[in-house]
Parts: sequence; C-alpha cells; structure tokens
Amino acid sequence: MFSLDMDFSQAVRLLTASLVPMLLGMIVHEVAHGLAARRLGDPTAHMMGRLTLNPVPHIDPLGLFCFVITSIAGGFIFGWAKPVPVNPRYFRKPARDMMLVGLAGPCSNFLQALLYGLIVAGLVVVWPEAFARMSPVQPSATQQFLVLMCTQGIVINLCLAWFNLLPLPPLDGSRVVAYFLPMRLALSYARLERYGFVILLVLLFSGVLGRVLGPLVDMSFRQILHLTLSLVA
Repeated sequence: MFSLDMDFSQAVRLLTASLVPMLLGMIVHEVAHGLAARRLGDPTAHMMGRLTLNPVPHIDPLGLFCFVITSIAGGFIFGWAKPVPVNPRYFRKPARDMMLVGLAGPCSNFLQALLYGLIVAGLVVVWPEAFARMSPVQPSATQQFLVLMCTQGIVINLCLAWFNLLPLPPLDGSRVVAYFLPMRLALSYARLERYGFVILLVLLFSGVLGRVLGPLVDMSFRQILHLTLSLVA
C-alpha cells in the first residue's frame, strides 16, 4: 500500500510539473498556425480571437483529458487544443501555404523545447548542487520542481512536435504530404481525415504510437540537452 501511495504521489507531482509546459505547448502551437496563416493572407484566426495566449479560447476538454491520462500513465505524452480555423481561399498558393501553416505548429514546439533546454542549462549554472551527482548539498523542493518542469517542457514539446508531424490527416504532417501529391491523390488522401481520430486512438492504445515516436523524442531530448549543456560546460 505504501508503494502505491508513492506511485500516486509521483504521478501527481509529474502531472503538476507538466501542466504549464503542456498548456503553453498546445496554445503556442495553435497560435503559430494562426500567425502563419495571417502572414500568408488569412485573417480568420485573428478575427475569431484565437491569436492569444489566453487558454480559454484554445482548450479542448478531450485533448486536455488525454494529456492528463497519458501524463499519469507515463510513456508517450500527448494532447491537443482546439484547432485554429484556417481558410485556404485567402492564400495565393493554397497547397504550399497550407503546408507552411501546418509546419508552423511543430516548429513552435521544437523552439519551445530548445528554450526549456536553455533554461535547464541556466539552472545548472545557478544551482550546480541540484545536478552534481556526489554533492553533499541536497537540492530544495523548489529546485527539484523547476528542474522537473523544464525537463518535462522539453519532453512534452518534442512529443507534440513529432506527434503532429505524423502523416495522418488532420495532423500537420499530412499538409506536408499533400503538398507533394498530385491534386487527385491529395483530395483522396484528405478524405482520411474522417477516420484520423479513430486511427490515432488505435495507434495509441496498441502501443504503436509510442514505439514509433518514442525513439524520435528520446533522440531529440538527448540532442537538445547536449547542445544546451555544452554552452555552460
């Protein structure tokens, strides 16, 4: 019973440390889509009040629920916010511009992961005792929590980036694939969107999603920490 209590407390601590990075990751992801669309001529997201960091217009209850469940369960973490509306009729080159709008979201997550890595590097300088293996000084609860939140920020944003780059409609990766397909084939490919959510759930609960994306997240996590920590070495 004691170990169960410990496991539950660790899960709650992990969820608490992950909440802010996850909300920011999802919201900035959608705002990046909207900003890219606006830059390319589509004012829809701006007119609907979606170019804001206020979480209220962005939160999708089911997406937030999936984040909570996957955070507690461990492994691959994912969730989503309400998609930003995009009207390709405003674009000069719809296929190309939809691809660029799609890529803006994952790119924002990669940048956020790098930012959290830079914060971790800064914490190494400010609090070396929190990272020294043989240090007699134990890090405080605040230090431990901030380090956990930043490392989770890296992991969560990498999960969001790689997840959204999957070539499955309606994910962002499908916009990239559609751009390189002939028109007729691209239209047929887009029809997969009606089955996309079901396919994603099957991939998630079968463990395929974690086996495919887990190595990408792990590799990216190591590369970001290697890059940022080398700056303070």
